[in-house]
Amino acid sequence: MPRKWQRLLATAAALTALTTSLSACTATVQAPPEQTSSQAGPHSAMQQTAKRLFQVSAVHEATGMTLLEGPTFGPDGGLYLVDVMAPAGGPKVIKLDVASGAVETVYTDDVSAFTSAQFSPHDGRLYLTDFVGGTVQSITDSGKDHRTFFQGTLDGVAMNPDDIAFDQEGNLYVTDAAGSQDPYWKPTGRLVRIDKDTAEGNVLAGNMPAPNGIAFNPAYDGLWVSHNTGNRIDYLRLSADGYRVQTAHPAVHVSAGVGQVDSLAVDAAGNTYVGMHNRAVVLVYRPDGELAATIAVPREDDVSSATNVALKPGTTEGYMTVSGKGGGFVYGFTALADGVRQSNGG
Repeated sequence: MPRKWQRLLATAAALTALTTSLSACTATVQAPPEQTSSQAGPHSAMQQTAKRLFQVSAVHEATGMTLLEGPTFGPDGGLYLVDVMAPAGGPKVIKLDVASGAVETVYTDDVSAFTSAQFSPHDGRLYLTDFVGGTVQSITDSGKDHRTFFQGTLDGVAMNPDDIAFDQEGNLYVTDAAGSQDPYWKPTGRLVRIDKDTAEGNVLAGNMPAPNGIAFNPAYDGLWVSHNTGNRIDYLRLSADGYRVQTAHPAVHVSAGVGQVDSLAVDAAGNTYVGMHNRAVVLVYRPDGELAATIAVPREDDVSSATNVALKPGTTEGYMTVSGKGGGFVYGFTALADGVRQSNGG
């Protein structure tokens, strides 16, 4: 993850002691986002303005920030989110009803800093990455039966698990965002596979510049990985058993300015949606690497980051997590193609 983790790690002790709860409120659902083409031609990059739908969290007094992440649709149709900076006892896993705007706390504890959430196709449970604790945990969709699925070290090194992608069998592919506080020329991040049955972890790749977002393509024969400090997206092909990286190359170099690439999601047509830290925009790339669309938050909304994306399965309804000094929000946009299992940012 980006340099937001410098603040997160520095305030981890404060998080365990803080007992202030989040205030959650809703806003009126607005009309569909406006779409315009920036230039003529069949491959022009579309410009779209996202619309604020709901406020989900408020800034926490102890840390001076809130950070919504991990949007994913559950079996009940609710949009599940995590608040990385939620205090001890506060709403760390949240469910949003995108029709009514109702917000519900699903799970909390005193120590975790969850950065992503994904429902497993293997057992239907919600899997959560704890960046600070170095664990992968799971709960039911109602927040019950908490389990620690993975913990410990890999090759003698603790993880900073960030985002998750499941293969079709339910094995986990996790970005280890080690090095997110270091310059890009000191890469120590890893790509890790965790077996769905044994919870045994295997390092598939190393020396990566703070890998963050991860998603399979619709055919599950390719894997997209975004690098936060490298501001690029790699394309990897795995062995048939999923235990080795067969080929890999930088697929997209993102011109982000002061921003940094964050989580990513893939739609049914194979387009990749890339969230940004320190820039309130989502960039959409076609499979050939061409920029297809820029989905931006209005400048007057005074937010700083749009880090993650989810598309409602079977529809073009898109939702992005947006955070800033005013709180944590969910914005709406129209996707370029329908949502599928890989259409959420981990």
